[in-house]
Amino acid sequence: MLAMNTLVDRLSAPAAAPVPPSADAGKMPKSAIADDMAMIRAASELTRDLVQPSPRIYWTDFLASTFIGYAGIAAAILAPSIVWTLVAAVIAVVALYRAGSFIHELTHIRKNALPGFRLAWNILVGVPLLIPSFMYEGIHSLHHNRTKYGTVEDPEYLPLALMKPWTVPLFVVAAAFAPLALVFRYGVLTPLSVLIPPLRRVVVERYSGMIINPLFRRKPPEGEFRRQWAWQEGGAWAWASLLIAAGVFGWVPLRALVIFGAIASATLVLNQIRTLVAHLWENDGEVLTVTGQFLDSVNVPPPGLLPELWAPVGLRYHALHHLLPGVPYHSLAEAHRRLKDALPSDSQYHGANYDSLPKLVINLVAGSARGSAA
Repeated sequence: MLAMNTLVDRLSAPAAAPVPPSADAGKMPKSAIADDMAMIRAASELTRDLVQPSPRIYWTDFLASTFIGYAGIAAAILAPSIVWTLVAAVIAVVALYRAGSFIHELTHIRKNALPGFRLAWNILVGVPLLIPSFMYEGIHSLHHNRTKYGTVEDPEYLPLALMKPWTVPLFVVAAAFAPLALVFRYGVLTPLSVLIPPLRRVVVERYSGMIINPLFRRKPPEGEFRRQWAWQEGGAWAWASLLIAAGVFGWVPLRALVIFGAIASATLVLNQIRTLVAHLWENDGEVLTVTGQFLDSVNVPPPGLLPELWAPVGLRYHALHHLLPGVPYHSLAEAHRRLKDALPSDSQYHGANYDSLPKLVINLVAGSARGSAA
């Protein structure tokens, strides 16, 4: 979908009462922020030539990240000392985290724009890490829905800034145990749910998506997506069963399984930390305008280099991505440069740009502390 069409569709719902772009949007409820039409028009007009994904960039980046990641796992398992094990493991975590982040691109690239990419991603990363793309496709699109973002119908939103302070560390710690939960989900619940229809309904609704909203319930898949779901879940079941059998019967040294599991766990923790600062999480469940959603989201643009590690594949421009979800990850830096240079200093666009991850985390924890004390 072209950027212009995306914006027009997302602006079809009524906007909130007008607020001048120069207003301090950070001190008012996000639901009271009206659309900054100058910013939206500029975003559409200045990026029309950036919507075409580059197969060369996608394939090179993905395959290189995947190769380095698995090489890092092998090196960590075979390393002669704990020091080299840790070094190799860190490399594996960063590379596999980047390779895994392409699941986000799968939900946005147009059908047939990158032939074979979805299949390759699932075979090389999705199934081995037990995060097949059906867990994100059909879920993430709701997070971008104009009237669902930040509401109870958004599977990827929790008002963390308005919740108890202990929610933030719990949010991260839970990710560390995700690999064990995924092995149980696919190795145990998948075959049982095939035999027990009521259990299958629960598994589909609650345990078949990358969801952080505990109130969200997923609908059963239909059509072509149902067939994709079936083979992806079947592959994940086979791999999870193999991992369980390898551990039970000693087919693989326990040390190797532990290292693989620890690396998988670290990638998910890193992603959870990135998710923690992808938004300000300040919406109380109201429907937001496009600008409100943008200002509840986060860009961490250059000059910092570390965001390329903890927010790879364009995720450092998460606010801009919410403004222009049709722009591929490799074009977001150029889109940001154009908008930053073209828009005046009082534009709302500059209100979504932040300096660093630690500062965002501190602000989130401080905000939740103030909210719970109020």
